[in-house]
Amino acid sequence: MNSNKPKGGIMIITDNRKAKFEYSIIETFEAGLVLTGSEVKSIRDKQVQLKDSYVSFQGSEAFLQNAHIAEYKNSSYNNHVPERLRKLLLNRRELTEIYDALRERGLTCVPLKMYFKDG
Repeated sequence: MNSNKPKGGIMIITDNRKAKFEYSIIETFEAGLVLTGSEVKSIRDKQVQLKDSYVSFQGSEAFLQNAHIAEYKNSSYNNHVPERLRKLLLNRRELTEIYDALRERGLTCVPLKMYFKDG
């Protein structure tokens, strides 16, 4: 039996504990994240910080801002920018709901945790 395999198909990378103290969590969503190869390798090494990160909108698309994913130390010229904008993958209904809450009710959208799900 492989003890390194996560239970339930989820391997937690990082948890934004600070957000749970600074904000009242009203609703949670699960979103995918568009990443480059070197970012995935850094995330597997748990070189991620979600502190001070938040979700912003450009047009009708949501992006994760200020999330720090360290450069992958074994990568050469193909490395990524540590705090670049990363597109969030949500369905249209979820995007509309989040956008309306940010715009009309003055709420803030912050990431609570990052994890790999089913690989």
